[in-house]
Amino acid sequence: MRKIKVLLVDDSEQFLQSATAFLSQCPSVEVIGTATSGKDAIKKVQELRPDLVLMDIAMPGMNGIEATQRIKAKPGGPKIIILTIHDDAEYRSAAKDAGADGFVRKSNLLTHLLPLLDTLFAESGV
Repeated sequence: MRKIKVLLVDDSEQFLQSATAFLSQCPSVEVIGTATSGKDAIKKVQELRPDLVLMDIAMPGMNGIEATQRIKAKPGGPKIIILTIHDDAEYRSAAKDAGADGFVRKSNLLTHLLPLLDTLFAESGV
């Protein structure tokens, strides 16, 4: 089984470093890049062709919901999981409407992300 190629998108360098360190411990995951804005995420998706984008919502310029919608509008794009501190019905609904494949609170990253990845990628052989 090949590794799931992940692009991390967040405007916090500290979070990007922490999430990269956590994901580097997972044998089925490879972080192939980071982005600090929605606009940068769209560019990096085209360049790096990840299997998965972990997308923050609140970022300067283009937010994660709009970036998700734009990435998902193109055929053959990656799966996207919204990874945020903003956990309420409005954000969950907006993420779903934008085409996100999952939604995880940052505070639940360690316990909820890997089971979700197993579910999302189980049938794809990635």
